[in-house]
Amino acid sequence: MLADLPQYKYIYYGDNARSPYGNRSFETVTQYTQQCVETLLSKGCNIIILACNTASAKALRTIQQNFLPTIEPYKRVLGVIRPTTEIVNKYTKSGHVGILGTTGTINSLSYPIEISKFFPDIKVYQQACPLWVPLIENNEHTGEGADYFIKKYLNELLKQSDKIDTIILGCTHYPLIIDSIKANLPENIQVLSQSEIVSHSFQDYLVRHPDKEELCLKEPGIDFYTSDDPATFDKMAKIFFGHTVVSKHLDSGSNSFN
Repeated sequence: MLADLPQYKYIYYGDNARSPYGNRSFETVTQYTQQCVETLLSKGCNIIILACNTASAKALRTIQQNFLPTIEPYKRVLGVIRPTTEIVNKYTKSGHVGILGTTGTINSLSYPIEISKFFPDIKVYQQACPLWVPLIENNEHTGEGADYFIKKYLNELLKQSDKIDTIILGCTHYPLIIDSIKANLPENIQVLSQSEIVSHSFQDYLVRHPDKEELCLKEPGIDFYTSDDPATFDKMAKIFFGHTVVSKHLDSGSNSFN
């Protein structure tokens, strides 16, 4: 996102004190996500992207339809699932698509539901990968143990159909192991990471909604906040962003900084 749209001001908020969301109930994920949205709204954010598939799957619709219209009807909360599902037909030739995600994302059936809206003929196969996020967040994703579980979940997905030619990484953590994933797949299967897809979709959104684009602060830079210990967050964030990150603590639903 920053590479494609560097002219805007960004606020990144990680709810690390309560993550991962993957195995939590719909009610809990909705509650936590709503609190995070409230926190970002209090910081002046006019457009919020839920950069989490589980939050997008379990909480986005409720926030868009029931929560946001009552408090900030002119602001927007967007997800990461729809941008991916609405263009998947550009990638699959066989019409058989695999989804890798957290237990919460997979159980929500969000990907099969959304893909069927756009392309009812595409067949979707899902596989939950509950151990991938803990391995990544504990920086164990490059070890032999991680490789075992990467192979395990890929094999379980491919057992469902030998016609799968496209796999969507339905979690923002998974691109960190994309090389290992590709290494354990047949060459004819392509792997889609959401980062570029979501970024391009958001660019298109701003073009189609100039009134919302005008609300975006043209002040390049990014501020990092976490609901947990900043030192721990900074260490983990460096893995994701590839450079040193300095964050501040901010409780969900609170306006106080430490």
